[in-house]
Amino acid sequence: MAGAKFRYVPHTADVAFIAYGRNFKETVENAALAMFGVMFDLKKLKEQKGKVKTLRITERASSREDMLWFILQKIVSKVDEKRVNAFRFKVNSLSETEGRVVLHGCIFYKPVKEYVALLDVKAVTPHGLEVKRGSAGYSARVLLDV
Repeated sequence: MAGAKFRYVPHTADVAFIAYGRNFKETVENAALAMFGVMFDLKKLKEQKGKVKTLRITERASSREDMLWFILQKIVSKVDEKRVNAFRFKVNSLSETEGRVVLHGCIFYKPVKEYVALLDVKAVTPHGLEVKRGSAGYSARVLLDV
């Protein structure tokens, strides 16, 4: 989908989406954005005053699919543990060598008085998760257990 960052797709019980990007790094960032869109009112969060803060995270995996699953799950865990209203994830570095993917990134949030989730994302499920490379870039299908 030219120009689209992600789109939500129908699912019988949970929330599913497909994220897009010119490269895998951008696809991971857009997948996190789609997930934050399920969890929080992003427009409201961006409009709130206050200094933007970050939480750094690192993950290692043996494949792109595992990396996407691990990093999104780590984001869910960190947001829940710290009780922050996150609105963006940025991949600071991504390295891929044969059989090893390493990602360093930051979760962006603004400190607010109360944690206000729209939907509680319990987990990112590995079922049906896939990363594809096409002529226009990458796409990733993700299922959230809500």
